[in-house]
Amino acid sequence: MTDLVLRSDGRIRDIPRDAWDALAGDDASPFVEWTWLDCLEEAGCVGPGTGWTPCHLTLWEGDTLVAGAPAYVKTNSEGEFIFDWAWADASHQLGIPYYPKLVVGVPFTPVTGQRLLVAAGRERAAITAIFAQALRTIARDAGLSSAHVLFLPEADVPAWAEAGLLPRKSLQYHFSNPGYADFEDFLCTLPSKKRTQIRRERAQPARDGITIETVEAGALTADLAGTMYDLYTTTVDKFSWGRRYLNRTFFELVADRFAERLAWVVAREQGAIVAGAFNVEKGRRLYGRYWGAFVDRPFLHFNVCYYHGIERVITRRLEAFEPGAGGEHKRVRGFAPTVMSSVHHLESARLRRLVEPFLTREAQAIEAHVAR
Repeated sequence: MTDLVLRSDGRIRDIPRDAWDALAGDDASPFVEWTWLDCLEEAGCVGPGTGWTPCHLTLWEGDTLVAGAPAYVKTNSEGEFIFDWAWADASHQLGIPYYPKLVVGVPFTPVTGQRLLVAAGRERAAITAIFAQALRTIARDAGLSSAHVLFLPEADVPAWAEAGLLPRKSLQYHFSNPGYADFEDFLCTLPSKKRTQIRRERAQPARDGITIETVEAGALTADLAGTMYDLYTTTVDKFSWGRRYLNRTFFELVADRFAERLAWVVAREQGAIVAGAFNVEKGRRLYGRYWGAFVDRPFLHFNVCYYHGIERVITRRLEAFEPGAGGEHKRVRGFAPTVMSSVHHLESARLRRLVEPFLTREAQAIEAHVAR
């Protein structure tokens, strides 16, 4: 490959939408699509004062966009879901500032997908090597402590590792659909105790006079977006670790511009919305992102966030449901432990020597947990 130029852009709008989305294609995660990233920027969820400064990396051959990666300079570790606060503490104890750092990924979105978007017909391994070197160069020249590529496909890890980045494993719980005929068909694969528990939990909303539905794209109004935002805040404000990463404007923007990807779930009691989940669907996968409730009802969370999504996946013949980060309780409800991947470059050789054996121990623990 010759005459390739690497560029860094402070706004996704500096990159032509059609060219970027052509790289993403039909198979990539919806969260790397131009519109999603643009809504985050326009709403001010990323940018000045947020700890996320966009610096999207693109590779050009003349006027042709060859590859791209959503990238941000970070001044904290908030909203990443690949937790490195212990690394930051160790770095500071060594007298090495850990922030700022460089992150390739999607803000506030622990969803696996291509992080390096490559044009069809281009050699991915060679372009990965170019971007890996670029990350190291940017980190060195800009005085950054590190560079991190988060939630990339497992198949992409070897090329990044070959280029010198450290692989890391983490864990989520996903539902996979091998082709169930209906929800009962799925339940038949579970032990009797779990089947009884799920049937009892699924029956509870009807006993409470609550109905649950997925809202069609044409009904995603600004008013509903505001309600979904209010629901979102009920969860993030409830916990000490919760953060209002997103704002009302973002919800309104995606309802208007990203409606074809949204599969928002609402629960109603006497006609009024009392709970909801921010789901996104693309291709054959359903993604759960945020949830909230104005009332406290038994098993409402499980029904809105888990069972309704599972039923949608089965009914629509989708292949998987990714309900979000963490949660051993999901395993009881039909979600299987699934390994997530990330790769990391650390400028400091001393910090790298501390982190490497930790990553080995962490990966062994995760593999043992999955094998249980």
